[in-house]
Amino acid sequence: MFSFAAEGGAEHNPIIPLWQEIVVGTVAFAVLCYVLMKFVFPRMEQTFQARVEAIEGGIKRAEAAQAEANQLLEQYRAQLAEARTDAARIRDDARADAEGIRQDVLAKAREESDRIIAAGKEQLAAERSTIIRELRAEVGTIAVDLASKIVGESLADEARRKGTVERFLSDLESSGAR
Repeated sequence: MFSFAAEGGAEHNPIIPLWQEIVVGTVAFAVLCYVLMKFVFPRMEQTFQARVEAIEGGIKRAEAAQAEANQLLEQYRAQLAEARTDAARIRDDARADAEGIRQDVLAKAREESDRIIAAGKEQLAAERSTIIRELRAEVGTIAVDLASKIVGESLADEARRKGTVERFLSDLESSGAR
């Protein structure tokens, strides 16, 4: 095979590399560095920058969405508070209207009741006076008939009979009033 002793007679130290290996290693390292710097690192930088921009853009979008959500939440709360205020006002107005309607109905019912009572009193007074007139005439006739039977003579004279009946009824009323 290959012998180191033939090249220069001295044996080669394994710790120190040969100069040809150093040159080949340096050229290969330089080519590798060139390829990495020219093609790989810029591509990695672009990918890294794109990821950074995507992450930062996502964070900005998330912050914007959060701010918009907070604004919508505040609007919703304001609308909800306004709706509650409107509902309370409508409820209070409805209660006031209901109370007004109730008062109107009560007033109308009282008026109707008073009217019915007044009409009833008028009707009772009219019926009472009619009944009193009828009773006076009837009592007068009965009294004259009884008196004629007791006295034994006819009390046919109309004027006398009316005077007697009126006096009798007046005496009855005055004794009833006492």
